[in-house]
Amino acid sequence: MTARILACVLLSGLLCQAAQARDYRYSDAHLHYVDFFQETEGMSALLEAMDKAGVEHAMISGIPVAKKWHEDEPKRPRYYAGDDADAYWFSATDIHVAAAVQKLAPEQRRRFHPFLSGFNPVDKNAVSHIERMLELYPGLWQGIGEVFTRHDDLTALTSGDTPRANNEAMTRIYHLAAERDLPVLVHSNITSKRERNPLYLAELEEPLRNHPHTRFIWAHAGASMEIHRHQTQMEFLLPVVTRLLEDYPNLYIDLSWSVLRPYLLDKQGKPKAQWLKLVERFPDRFMLGSDVVGRFGSVGEQMHGFDPFLDALPEAVARKVALENFLAVLPRRK
Repeated sequence: MTARILACVLLSGLLCQAAQARDYRYSDAHLHYVDFFQETEGMSALLEAMDKAGVEHAMISGIPVAKKWHEDEPKRPRYYAGDDADAYWFSATDIHVAAAVQKLAPEQRRRFHPFLSGFNPVDKNAVSHIERMLELYPGLWQGIGEVFTRHDDLTALTSGDTPRANNEAMTRIYHLAAERDLPVLVHSNITSKRERNPLYLAELEEPLRNHPHTRFIWAHAGASMEIHRHQTQMEFLLPVVTRLLEDYPNLYIDLSWSVLRPYLLDKQGKPKAQWLKLVERFPDRFMLGSDVVGRFGSVGEQMHGFDPFLDALPEAVARKVALENFLAVLPRRK
C-alpha cells in the first residue's frame, strides 16, 4: 500500500511538472531576409521555420552591404569573410524585403515588422534616401536597421570610410527616427578583437545621450562571435550594459545568439545569476533575435536556445523577453 501511495505521489509530481512546463511564443527581433549576396530561401521557407519554432512575430530586414566576388577569386565566397574582396553598400536590399512582405496575405503580413537598412551610414545623404523609402512604401517600415557600424572584419572589408554610430550622417538619421517614431537597431561593437576594454563604447553612448527621444536597440549588446574567438569573454560587458541601462531609458538590448554564450549561459548550459538579475531589474528592455541571414532552418534552434535562460526568469518576465518587449518598442500606431 505504501509503495502504491508513493508511486501515485511521484506520478502526480511528474504530471504537475509537465503541466507547468512553459510553452514560449517568440518575437524574433533580429532577422535578415537576405544574405550577404542578397539571396534568400524565400518567404515560404521563412514562414515554415517560424511556425515550427513558435515565432509569432519577426523583425525583417535586408543586409545593407553586398559581398563582391572579385575577378581574381576562382571560387565564389560563401560569407563576407570568405576572402579579402570588398563589400559595398547596397540600397536595393530594402526592395527585396518590401516586395516579399507586400505579397503576403494580410494575416501573414501582420507577423512581419520591416526595418530599413539599405543606406550608407557615413553618407549625409542617407537620411534623404530613408525619407524617400518611407514615402514610397507608406505604413510599411516600422524601424531602421540593422545599421552596420563597428562590425568585426566587415568594417575593414567594406568600401569607404569607417562607419561609426556617432558620425554626422547617423545623427541626422536619429533625428528622423525620433520624428517618425521609429526604433533604430545598431550594430556597434563595444571593442576590437584584441583590446580588453570598451574601446568603442563612446561611439554608442554619445547618440544615446544626445538623442533621448530615439529608441535604440543595441545588436548583440556590442558583442560578437569574432570578439569571443580572440577574447573568450569580456568581463567588462555586464557592468557596462548595467550602467547604460541605468543611465539611458531609451536603450534596449538585443540578446541575439552571440550573447547567449558565454554570457547568459555557462559552459554547462546553466543560466548565469548576474545576467538573470539584470534582466529581472530591467524586464522591459531585453529582446531575443535569431540573426539568421537568408537561410531559415536554424530559426528554431536559435530561439529555443534561450529557453534555459527564460525558464530561470519569473514567468511574466520571460514572456516579456520572449515575445512582448520587441512589439512594445515598435511605432505606436495611430
